[in-house]
Formats: sequence, C-alpha cells, structure tokens
Amino acid sequence: MSVPQARIDLLRHGDTGHASFRGQLDDPLTGLGWRQLRAAVIDGEWDVVVSSPLRRCADFARVHAAAHDLPLQLDPRLAEYRFGDWEGVPMQVLADTQGEALGRFWADPVRFPPPGAESIDAFARRLAGALDAIAADHAGQRVLVPTHGGAIRLLRCLAEGRPLCAMSDYEVGHASLHRLDWAARPAVPGPA
Repeated sequence: MSVPQARIDLLRHGDTGHASFRGQLDDPLTGLGWRQLRAAVIDGEWDVVVSSPLRRCADFARVHAAAHDLPLQLDPRLAEYRFGDWEGVPMQVLADTQGEALGRFWADPVRFPPPGAESIDAFARRLAGALDAIAADHAGQRVLVPTHGGAIRLLRCLAEGRPLCAMSDYEVGHASLHRLDWAARPAVPGPA
C-alpha cells in the first residue's frame, strides 16, 4: 500500500520595498506585500504551514496559520540564499559597479556566485533537506510553504530535474504560488 504524498505549495513572500538581493536580511513586508499575499491564498486550502523564519515569510505565515487554525512550523533551512557581499546592495549599484559579474551570476549561479556567498550546492542541500522533511512529516497533507524567490527557483530545478544553473529561467513574482511534485523528482542534477 502506497503512502499518500504531501501536496506542497511554495509561496514567495510579498513585496518588501527593496530592489536588491535581500538574502538573509530580515525585512518586514510592506502594506503592498501583505495585500499580495492575502490575495494569493484567498482560495487555497492547506492543513499545515511550514515557513522560512525570515520576517517577510514568517509574519504572514503566523497570521495565516492563526486565522485558519493551522499548525505552523518555522524551518531555517527554507531561508533565502546568502548573497555574501551583494546582500542588501541596490541592484542598480551592482549593475553599475559589477555589471559583468552580475551578468555571469544570472547566467550561471553555480559557477559564478557573488563574492562571499553561500555555494549553490550548499543551498541545494539545505533546501532539499527541508523538503524531504516536509514530505516525510506531512504525507497526505496539503502544505503551504512561504519561502523566497531563490529557494523556489532552486527547488523547481530539483523537482523538475533541471540543472541548477537554470534557476534564472523561472519567473517567480512576489506572492506567487508554485505547486511542487517533490516525490516525483529525479536524482539531484549536477551543476551543468
């Protein structure tokens, strides 16, 4: 007899008012960000919420879980990528001062990470561990996972068997939902 799989819906946080790589910076949502998230989940039904602990995810997760009487877990492995020296630097400043490096990063984040950043392989292991735990702990449940743009891009690569360097191929807008078939994912691809 097969065990029912968890239905995992990744939710990117809403607007924070910043045009930079926020990474591990702990920004709150703007009013717009709150409205975006409320609109994104209005028709959704979940049994549990497992969230990044960063405020732009966790604040909404707490409110949503309390309003719908859902269990809530915060998992630090769901936090955003650590952008190293680029964390918090306005995107326009990076484009003006490190445009070539920024272009290489967008083209292939595995081979060209920001200076002092977390490796994409470490990010992948961290996120895969979180999703493995969610899938095992919540078999047969509908799970809402508030997390981050980089996390969603990487998890989609893993779930869909795409190389990690293809992360920037995915459009992940603020407050966008992404259903993930984690159980059907192929073996973790390499950096190619």
